[in-house]
Amino acid sequence: MAYWLFKSEPNTWSWDQQVAKGEAGEQWDGVRNYQARNNMRKMKLGEKGFFYHSVNEKRIVGIVEVSAEVHPDTTDDTGKWECVDIKAVKPVKNPITLEDCKNHPTLAEMILVKNSRLSVQPVSDEEWQIICEMAGVEP
Repeated sequence: MAYWLFKSEPNTWSWDQQVAKGEAGEQWDGVRNYQARNNMRKMKLGEKGFFYHSVNEKRIVGIVEVSAEVHPDTTDDTGKWECVDIKAVKPVKNPITLEDCKNHPTLAEMILVKNSRLSVQPVSDEEWQIICEMAGVEP
């Protein structure tokens, strides 16, 4: 199983809005970056990810699950962009900031630390375990 991180500006799409979508989840649309799109193409149903509030907060606030594999992004008129659907699983007990990740020696090579602008990114098994432990949630 692979793990992921989904970044969103909380004033555009927040954790609370994601939670409100319930079991149906919501498509992770509007991504216009080839690397992020390619990451979504690799996702499988049931894989987990961190929900990250970017911009001012810069912190992991919840765990989500891929609820639909890659499909056309309905917000794209060109037909070249795709997305997955995700649903909220649970909030984290202790939100994990970008600074927390930067200051943890094992997380220094994490994509979030090295390429913080990438909106959809993979998370290694080890990074997943460490962040879940720091966040006070079961991996």
